[in-house]
Amino acid sequence: MPQTTVHPRPQLARERWWDLCGTWQFAFDDTDTGVAERWYRADAAGAAFDREILVPFPPESRLSGVHERGYHPVVWYRRTFAEPVRAAGERLLLHFGAVDYRADVWVNGQHVGRHEGGHTPFTADVTGALLDDQVDQVVVVRAEDRPHDVTQPRGKQDWQLEPHAFWYHRTTGIWQPVWLEPVPARHVTAVHWVPDLARASVEVEVRLSRLPERPSAVRIRLALGEELLADQTTALTDDVLHQTITIPAARNGLDRTRLTWSPESPVLIDAEVSVIEDGRTVDTVGSYLGLRSVGFADGKFLLNGRPYFLRLVLEQGYWPASHLAAPSADALRREVELTKELGFNGVRIHQKVEDPRYLYWCDRLGLVVWSEMPSAYSFSTAAIERVTREWVDVVRRDRSHPCIVTWVPLNESWGVADLEHVAAQRHYVSALYHLTKALDPSRPAVGNDGWEHTDGDIWGVHDYGGSSTGLRERYGDAASMEHSLRQGRPYRRRVVLGDLTRAGRPVVITEFGGLSFTPATGERWAGYATVGSAEELVERFGDLVGALLDSTEVAGFCYTQLTDTEQERNGLLTEDRRHKVDPARIRAVLNRPSRTVPAEEIDLYRLAAAEAARGALAGATVEPSDPTAPRHGTRVPVGATGVLPGAGPAAG
Repeated sequence: MPQTTVHPRPQLARERWWDLCGTWQFAFDDTDTGVAERWYRADAAGAAFDREILVPFPPESRLSGVHERGYHPVVWYRRTFAEPVRAAGERLLLHFGAVDYRADVWVNGQHVGRHEGGHTPFTADVTGALLDDQVDQVVVVRAEDRPHDVTQPRGKQDWQLEPHAFWYHRTTGIWQPVWLEPVPARHVTAVHWVPDLARASVEVEVRLSRLPERPSAVRIRLALGEELLADQTTALTDDVLHQTITIPAARNGLDRTRLTWSPESPVLIDAEVSVIEDGRTVDTVGSYLGLRSVGFADGKFLLNGRPYFLRLVLEQGYWPASHLAAPSADALRREVELTKELGFNGVRIHQKVEDPRYLYWCDRLGLVVWSEMPSAYSFSTAAIERVTREWVDVVRRDRSHPCIVTWVPLNESWGVADLEHVAAQRHYVSALYHLTKALDPSRPAVGNDGWEHTDGDIWGVHDYGGSSTGLRERYGDAASMEHSLRQGRPYRRRVVLGDLTRAGRPVVITEFGGLSFTPATGERWAGYATVGSAEELVERFGDLVGALLDSTEVAGFCYTQLTDTEQERNGLLTEDRRHKVDPARIRAVLNRPSRTVPAEEIDLYRLAAAEAARGALAGATVEPSDPTAPRHGTRVPVGATGVLPGAGPAAG
């Protein structure tokens, strides 16, 4: 079977896996009779499956080959696969990156798995359903996505037939990769890394599929290119291993710089995790990590213990021909490259849980990421349960990515519309914040981004005022900032609820700008302000960004937005990812120093990037940080591992 070039799960990669993306049989089930009629039977191909679809593209999208955007709450998929050759005792796992919203899976007519949550992965062990006397095994998937159910976390997917305001066409069913993987009976199911720069160590959690039954151990090797950083073997007594791995090279403060991760110097450390039974290696997975710390103090965001000014751009992660699914694996890499070419040092992924391959390229090429949960749009027991359960899965899936520096469980009071007046909604927001910090205390978390803050390590403010003068008046100095936080009411919402004090929290303007060219005749909605030419776009962009860079109080910003997206025509790129203006002009604006980060801090990051570039050009083999390289016989050029030529802003 064909293999794609980037493993669909880059931080837990094995040598052998089989890609099941491609052409599947497909059917709509608008009357929801498929289960009663047993469409899941292995011989049910007949009249029920009357179409074909190209997986992983949703049926609403053009690339799927179906391209029907009406209301279809239940859809079915079917395909055959040849059973991979397996060693004695090996199991066969069937992985789904994401299926929106509820999925049931059958193999050869036997139900093997069920999952709820449209943005998170799940796995089914299909070994017991395989038929020895069949060349072709049959997998059937039923996906249910109720288009009007606003208790489902749906993000920017519209519940109306045609997109309105800033919501988009829906994504139903399979929209991330599907693949098969043979594994030993006792195998690694999860690896989680937490770097500790102060102690020159890494905390690792390794989870196994079952308890050890004979003398067992886990061996972990960490390396930077050909340099072995650590090699540690620990006896297993449980199906979960918690271990501290010391990295002696990171104890030297001067030497540590070349090992730490940042957007300007995105150094990744290769990891190999092996399970050993009776002295024999039975399972090995490839992974990677980045040595870095994030935090906040004195109103500043900190990266690796130093003030770091956030120059983010809003990333909708939406594609005109494929909706939430990227049109190709290469498109995910190109999205990161385009962001860096413009001069941003990070993204705020908006109302979407991104494909792990996108996060891999952010790790590898260097972007910080704010990770945000797609919203439900009602406050109810069902919505609370669904958002909370899926958010836990999001944090567990992505918490080892060095690029992710902030968690955002809620946005703009969506799903908690009466937050100021209803105590239960405030308790819910606070609970999500504290739950996030319990799951991952190593990163800042924002309870409710935009306004109406009840808790949170960072206060994000959304302000689409089109005047740079207004931004200076609201956020230019300490007095104006305090007045805006206490008295300002963006979109008739208070910025901070209750008697919370700032207490060293950074303030980040997490949405602003939204400039678009004058909309064409008939355009439904364009943006928050319009400009008449590319020249005016650069000028207005420079004025707005300059107002925030000149502030003594702002710790960063997030500009709206990277690309045009459906009726939101306010991107710096078109929806097909073409530059509207020379990226060098945008980069020149973003490269200006900010008043909140001193020049010497900027120089430290530039020095680290220069040292990393010199080391790469000196002849080091850059790959094993790409988990696909040693396992698929490919190499990524040296330039792919560091700062793109001419790209990336200064650190402050």
